[in-house]
Order: sequence, then C-alpha cells, then structure tokens
Amino acid sequence: MRAIAKRRTPRGPFDYVEGAAEQEISLGRARQAFRELSFHPQVLRDVENVDLTATFSGAESSMPLAIAPTGFTRMMHSEGEMAGVTAAHKAGIPFSLSTVGTANIEEVAAAGPYGRKWFQLYMARESREISEDLIARADRAGYDTLIVTVDTPVAGARHRDARNGMTFPPQLTAKTVLDASYRPEWWFNFLTTKPLGFTNFGEGTKSIAQIGNMFDPTLAFSDIQWLRNQWKGTLLVKGIQTADDAVRAMEAGVDGVVLSNHGGRQLDRAPVPLHTLPEVRKRLGDEPTVLVDTGIMSGADVVAAVALGADAALIGRAYLYGLMAGGAEGVVRLLDIMRSEMTRTMQLMGVNSLSELHPDLVSLNWKDN
Repeated sequence: MRAIAKRRTPRGPFDYVEGAAEQEISLGRARQAFRELSFHPQVLRDVENVDLTATFSGAESSMPLAIAPTGFTRMMHSEGEMAGVTAAHKAGIPFSLSTVGTANIEEVAAAGPYGRKWFQLYMARESREISEDLIARADRAGYDTLIVTVDTPVAGARHRDARNGMTFPPQLTAKTVLDASYRPEWWFNFLTTKPLGFTNFGEGTKSIAQIGNMFDPTLAFSDIQWLRNQWKGTLLVKGIQTADDAVRAMEAGVDGVVLSNHGGRQLDRAPVPLHTLPEVRKRLGDEPTVLVDTGIMSGADVVAAVALGADAALIGRAYLYGLMAGGAEGVVRLLDIMRSEMTRTMQLMGVNSLSELHPDLVSLNWKDN
C-alpha cells in the first residue's frame, strides 16, 4: 500500500504522512519494537474459528482496531475523511475525526450514520468557547467518544516538511508542477474538487492562524477536569507517555488513555508506547480503556499490543497509505489485510479469542526466547 501511495501522491503530502520529528528516532524505535518482539505460540489447539470481537471505549467493535484522527486528510486523497469513515464502518470499527480535519463534524456523521464516531480535540488556547462549540456539535452529531490530544504544547520540528516547502493547501510552484507531471490524477482531483480547508471552522478557513492557536503550552490536568464536565460520553486522553501520567489522567476523570508519542511527530526520542504499555495496564487495572498507537503496521502488531495489555490499537499512517493508494477502496483493502493478519496470527499462536491473549505469549525482545 505504501509503495502504491508513493507512486500516486506528490512528495509534499506523502512526506507529511511518512515523516516524523527531527531525526525521526521516535518513529524508528517504535517500529523496531514491533520487529524485535517474539511470540510464544501454543500448538495443538482447535483454532478453526477465531473471534476478533473487541469491547473498548464503552462499546463493541468487530476487531481491536480504530482509525486514528489525522489532520489535512483530503490533502492525501480527495476522498479524505469520507473514505475513512465509510471504510471503517464497513469494517465495523470506530473512525476518529480530527479537529483539523478537512471534513466537518456534521459531514462525517452523515457519511457514517450507523457506525461509531470519535472526535479528537485540540483545546484552542485563545478561547474555551471554540472547544465548547466543537464538543457540543460532536455530541449533537452522535459521536460517542471524545479524544483530547495532550502531547502538543508546541509543534514538533518536522524537517521533511520544511525541506519540501510544505504548505496547506499545496501551492503550484515550479517544483510542484514538475512533481505533478508524475502524478496527474492527484493534481486533477485537487484542482477540480472542493477547496481544502479546516472545515470545522468554516469552509474558507485554511490556516491555523485563522482559528487561533491549536497548540496550548498552558494546558494542564485542570483542563482535563473541565473537559470532563463538558463531555458526558467516553473521554480519552491521547498522548500519554508514562504510567504516572496515565494514573494522573484517570484521577482527573477520564475513562481511558491512548499511549502515543504522536507517531513520532512531536518529541524525538520519546518513549515507545508498546514498551510503556505493560506498566500502564498494571497501574490502571483491567477496567479503564487503554489504547496504543505509533509504529503499528500489521495485524500481528495489533495482536501483540492486545496481548501486552491494550484493548485495541489505533492506526494513522497505515490508514493513510491505504487512502493514498486507492481512496475508500484502498482503506477497505487495508482493513481487510489487517483483519486477515490478526486472524492468521492468532491461529498460529493457538488462540481463538482476544480474551485468550496474555503477556506470557509475547516477549518484547526476541533474544529472551
């Protein structure tokens, strides 16, 4: 999917998805963590029928997977969030809409009227009224989970984007015109479909400056308590990177945490979420929702995360590779691949359901075998 996406997508948008902060060490370590783990399979078990059904964030899903919130999504493919939500709901999993998505709360709700919808919130620094309005709209539109992202007090240094002269929306320059000659379909769609913008704030909104600073260096646990009073559904905090902060978030009133270093896009050399997972689950106990993202590129990765204590995993880059490769059909195909990989991995491990997965089936270092 990645290879097809790279052929079809201009360098700027592709590198925006592909890249991470600074030297991209955080992302590399997260992927390496999944490569270095090993499974401890059980044999001579009847694994003809494998059940991937998972319950997390207060409801059931067909597998332990959800699509993560991604910004600028229609920049990757003109179908954008509409492709994501329809494919997710066809697969029976939740879809997350970003505050800085390129389809608005109501459009995504209309495209996915019967599936689970989550809304990701950046709390605007300049005015809590902006956040209140977004929360109220998400509630009215039927979103069942609010995810507040807390690992962005300032923007990470994403050097690929700087080198590429990345802008939103993309601009036609001599460099991009040359790039367009190799990717005519993307540019045709870009130039002939609805203009890109942060539509949650109005159709003409094209810059962060127009909507206030979405990254708030003053954000504190007291703001999470304020959010708890505003949102009556499931509340998750995304960007937790230590067990101590996971405990503090629960004390602030949330229903669960997303262990994430923002796909390596914020602090370079950040903790690897997969490595943090076992301690967080031990400290929080069995009840709270614990999700994990960053570095997940296969169904086997998801199975490993569940075995180590996660309720489910979120995918961002993998989803966007599918989107760039083929729009909604590409995302459907990507989720089918993930499902088949989970099923096959569990069969080869000798387990029939997620409840049978446990930490003894996984070593974080293959040398520990």
